Amino acid sequence: MNKAELIEAIASDAKMTKADAKRALDAFIGATTGALKKGDRVALVGFGSFSVTKRAARKGRNPQTGKEIKIAAKKVVKFKPGNELAGTV
Repeated sequence: MNKAELIEAIASDAKMTKADAKRALDAFIGATTGALKKGDRVALVGFGSFSVTKRAARKGRNPQTGKEIKIAAKKVVKFKPGNELAGTV
């Protein structure tokens, strides 16, 4: 499912226009992104939670040449599904 299909599904389920559904989805994405940028955790009961975790620097290998490379440390977004979502899927 892509963003357009998600907007259409939200609009039909919530009985709202596609424009309103797009604004609502964009607001959710913006609020979630903002919270994650600050290092906060976003928890949706029954669905799951988004959090930011730090990935340490490590050594990797270039698959074409086999040469060892350094992979820099970075922050990554992690999603943990809730019990209701995990049970449904």
